[in-house]
Amino acid sequence: MRVLITGANSYIGDSFMSYVSNKNYQVDTIDMMTKEWIETDFSKYDVVLHVAAIVHKKERDYTNEEYYKINTELAFDVAEKAKCSGVKQFILMSTMNVYGKDVGIISNETSLSPVTAYGKTKLKAEQMIQELCDDSFSVVILRPPIVYGKNCKGNYVTLSKFAKKLPFFPDYESYRSMIYIDNLCEFIKKSIDEGLCGVFCPQDEHYVMTSKMVRLVAKANGKDIKMTKLFNPLITLGMKLKIRILCKVFGTLVYDDSLKLEYDRVDLETAIRKTEE
Repeated sequence: MRVLITGANSYIGDSFMSYVSNKNYQVDTIDMMTKEWIETDFSKYDVVLHVAAIVHKKERDYTNEEYYKINTELAFDVAEKAKCSGVKQFILMSTMNVYGKDVGIISNETSLSPVTAYGKTKLKAEQMIQELCDDSFSVVILRPPIVYGKNCKGNYVTLSKFAKKLPFFPDYESYRSMIYIDNLCEFIKKSIDEGLCGVFCPQDEHYVMTSKMVRLVAKANGKDIKMTKLFNPLITLGMKLKIRILCKVFGTLVYDDSLKLEYDRVDLETAIRKTEE
């Protein structure tokens, strides 16, 4: 299977290349920061995996136009070139942010109402690229939740720092849909192997309780962190006042069970141990 990853040095792209290195895949990557991709011959590839995007950045550092140019316009141009070159399948790495929710349960009935420039431009890319889909060109849209794994970026890194530095952590009941990087790579491989087409929300088999994840991270680092309910009333109050940092750390945000997918996954404890190695 010949796969072109558009977006060099990306966490997901590099992880996928490593994941399938011994699985009869030929994978190349191309840097999207220059115009080199325009001259690249896409016709020799079966699949294009598009991961290039402005992500994990402070939004005030970029204009809306910059977000649109990279996350929407570039993604569509690459998809259009792939189709014109005879590529059979295009996989767009999108995001849970297209739903615009900090807390709650996301189902098939949940509206698409992104509030950030990142979410808005990703959704626009989805809509434009899906219009290219036909019998000869399959489009796969992936909306993963928080992705974690060794050397990952984003919210997991913050939780990991808490687990390593704090003597105690709030024992507050909240859950998150998350996905370990190897599990995401396995679903990408499944999408390619089975020629899937459509919108998918891959996640780990079970929801992750924030306090449990902190305990597992601490354990993986040889640390015994104490859990306390002392701060729970303040957290609950902060959640009611919609203090965003508290909502992001302690709010429940999950994909409904109806969106869960069947495929082989690494369990949470193993995933945390490998992430922290």
